[in-house]
Amino acid sequence: MEDSNKQQDNIVPKVTGIGGIFFFTENPKETRDWYAKNLGIEVNEWGSTFESRNIDNSDLKEALQWSPFKKNDAYFSPSKKEFMINYRVQNIEGLINQLKENGVTVLDDIATYDYGKFVHIMDADGNKIELWEPA
Repeated sequence: MEDSNKQQDNIVPKVTGIGGIFFFTENPKETRDWYAKNLGIEVNEWGSTFESRNIDNSDLKEALQWSPFKKNDAYFSPSKKEFMINYRVQNIEGLINQLKENGVTVLDDIATYDYGKFVHIMDADGNKIELWEPA
């Protein structure tokens, strides 16, 4: 019975963690370089990926993406905020249906890539949120 409950819990539409932290800066390259030099963060042109293991399944590798964006980058639109959080989710289609039923603004259709599915929503405070279901 416990395995059945665990399987059911794995398909419940919900957030399972933080997938990324994105923020504006005047000069993304200088910001990445500063963090590399001063805090030892390994960076590339996109920022840095922090990998970890899932506490319930140590074979499952998870990632958090840290990325500085050029100030006023259109990727954050229509939000006027200087940050955007990416939440790792399960059952993204079910979650989007639930959010629409709750009157949440869904900004685009689900996009699918080799590394997962993405969609963007707006929260009640005008923050653009990126939802990501890893492949």
